[in-house]
Amino acid sequence: MPPAPSLVSMAMLFLSGRLASSLPFLPRSTSMSTRRALSSLSASASAFPGTYYVTTPIYYVNDKPHIGHAYTSTAADVLARYKRLQGLDVHFLTGTDEHGLKVQNSAVAAGVNPQEFVDGVSRNFREMCDLLDVSQDYFVRTTDAGHKEAAGELWRRLVERDAIYLGAYEGWYSVRDECYYTENELVDGKAPTGAEVVWMAKEESYFFKLSEYQDRLLEHLENNPDFVAPRSRLNEVTSFLKGGLRDLSISRTTFDWGVPVPDNPDHVMYVWIDALANYLSAINYPWKEGDDHKGKYWPADVHLVGKDILRFHAIYWPAMLMAADLPLPKRIFAHGWWTKDGQKISKSVGNVVDPLKVVEKVNTFITLMFSCAHPYRLRTI
Repeated sequence: MPPAPSLVSMAMLFLSGRLASSLPFLPRSTSMSTRRALSSLSASASAFPGTYYVTTPIYYVNDKPHIGHAYTSTAADVLARYKRLQGLDVHFLTGTDEHGLKVQNSAVAAGVNPQEFVDGVSRNFREMCDLLDVSQDYFVRTTDAGHKEAAGELWRRLVERDAIYLGAYEGWYSVRDECYYTENELVDGKAPTGAEVVWMAKEESYFFKLSEYQDRLLEHLENNPDFVAPRSRLNEVTSFLKGGLRDLSISRTTFDWGVPVPDNPDHVMYVWIDALANYLSAINYPWKEGDDHKGKYWPADVHLVGKDILRFHAIYWPAMLMAADLPLPKRIFAHGWWTKDGQKISKSVGNVVDPLKVVEKVNTFITLMFSCAHPYRLRTI
């Protein structure tokens, strides 16, 4: 398959209003590989011909949006608009991830209850999308009743297929990353991302049998080399898989701000099980017989994510879908980080750039073009 076109190419097509069929109007400098890629993008392997499902990650609501969130949203928006110009039935999803220990701690620090806290921060992300004229078709919130139902159904489906068991967990955990790490993954006593880790004393937990899917995941990557892009990210995922997988702790009992585990409300789902289910809940999962839209947009055509959450999307999520006997997404594209003064822009690091202030200083159009032309490093405007 030819390489995917750059976001700049797609942005220029969208902003100039060129239809995909108008390839002769592309700039002369456009390479043949890009032209071929643009032509190939019109094909759809969906069970519903002519559909296209693109997603951003759902954004964690422990603080207000920053420029990295704006970039991912505008990049996905460019792709969604481009596909609509091709005449496809597009479903563009974004939203907010509103559970977990980090959110609960942020609510306590703000002196409000968690629901009140997430209502306010989620509103900030929706306002960011409005200001940037992001054309999402659905804005999902993991505190919505429909999402909780979908997450519960996915859990039950995994239980029915003997993919979950009850055990106990102890080990290193990063609250910032909402991720478990092995001793070998730590760098100078911290997570590979630079986040602080804490030792979790032994705690009763449900586990997902992730280790059983190592060979199937490697086989899928070998048979579908475009499943993870760009190539450097594919190599990263392959290397991680070859290092071996351990079963994954997927529930917590030491806090209660999360989706209750079906049939055992003393446990709440691990935030990533809850969060990843949004890609299904946003398209009315669980699908019911007689529903005209049953599985219409699934599998997703592309999950657009930051490279720091690649493991969850390219390993945990496909393994869960395999276990649940559901189709895998067609592609996971992991972009790089925005940086400032050589450091990743992050709420936790404290070096964020407010996209709302950027738009105030310039305008939405220039912000869109800037973000698409400079996806990895923030420069002074």
